[in-house]
Amino acid sequence: REEGVDLGLAPPTSAPTTLSLVGVDPAGLPSYAFYGEGCADRALSPDILERWPADVDAIHLGSYAAVVGQTAQTLRLLVERERHRSLIAYDPNVRLNVQPALEVWREQLQWMLQRAHVLKVSEEDLGLLYPGQAWEPWAAQAVQAGVHLVVVTRGEHGAYARTASVSLQVPPLPVQVVDTVGAGDTFQAAMLTWLAEQGRLSASGLQGLDAPGLNALLGFAAHAAALTCGRRGADLPRRADLPDLPNLPGAVPARTPA
Repeated sequence: REEGVDLGLAPPTSAPTTLSLVGVDPAGLPSYAFYGEGCADRALSPDILERWPADVDAIHLGSYAAVVGQTAQTLRLLVERERHRSLIAYDPNVRLNVQPALEVWREQLQWMLQRAHVLKVSEEDLGLLYPGQAWEPWAAQAVQAGVHLVVVTRGEHGAYARTASVSLQVPPLPVQVVDTVGAGDTFQAAMLTWLAEQGRLSASGLQGLDAPGLNALLGFAAHAAALTCGRRGADLPRRADLPDLPNLPGAVPARTPA
């Protein structure tokens, strides 16, 4: 609550909290273990749909919440119902130690290609899901399937973005890597922040993105992710840690995110 998070859609429950353990190697690369059987994050009730507000700008989902338990079913119902009035953002964020079946992750991603407006996926995850397939043609196929903005994060090789009309690659920012835990989440959050502040957190706003806009978007998100990589312990930056954004031509005033 102190951070401005509204817990109105997260009712108290007697179910335990998932235990997540993270190990980081000398290069700052993580390994994960999750203990969540019977835990609260796998039992999101469809009742949430009855209390869902009508003025939500964007819905972000991903990782194992979208592929395990009742939560996955509820999120599908939510996306199907809300995708025509809220922007849908998705990051597969594959965790095979929670759901080891790659076909489940592939099926979820294919389902989301028809419904997501923004898709961020790491080159590493694409390598797991589609071994041997080049990421650039895959991004083009995702746009053809209906995604408005596809972003492939490539670690030390930077990031790539594609829309129906433009694509570009940006180099990585130089950073002394301490801990990469949370870097992908930071990148996604920063992208949504940029879109909101530029008045582009909507399907129509995404369609108006040009090459300078995509370059600014990726640069802002990469800057945020670099800050996370330079800190230990998934220490994500606050908005005040990031630069102010000049309004780009064609931007429209953003609503306050719900």
